[in-house]
Amino acid sequence: MKVLLIKEVPGLGTPGDVVEVRDGFARNYLFPKKLAVLPTPHELARFQKLKDRYQAEVADRRARAQDLAARLQGAEFVFARRVHDKNKLYAAVRAHDLAQAIAQRFGVEIPVDHIHLEPIHEVGTYPVEIRLYEDIKATVTVRVEPTA
Repeated sequence: MKVLLIKEVPGLGTPGDVVEVRDGFARNYLFPKKLAVLPTPHELARFQKLKDRYQAEVADRRARAQDLAARLQGAEFVFARRVHDKNKLYAAVRAHDLAQAIAQRFGVEIPVDHIHLEPIHEVGTYPVEIRLYEDIKATVTVRVEPTA
């Protein structure tokens, strides 16, 4: 059965796409959740505008992500933590801490799950990759220093 997508469905398509799906999937999932409609000429015309708007929105998101990646690339964040024997930290530096530091410095909220950082338990310098949007990434440096 051919359906016209109203909203983005991961693995299937974006708003305004006409896709072929199994009848049961359309009747039991897509139609009840208002994710798709039958592709009548009226609906096709109506959702062409939606598709254009969605593509403009995606282009805007991509541009903002590239701008943020350029600002973040190479930035260094310094965290001071108490240490005990052999430079082990009492409190680890986590992705949540880095997300807060980015929000303070750049004024941009980045979801914690987009920051690829295993908890840091030792003093040192670590590269951290941040996934901003689809294939756009930035690498920042996290430096952990002992407090006096």
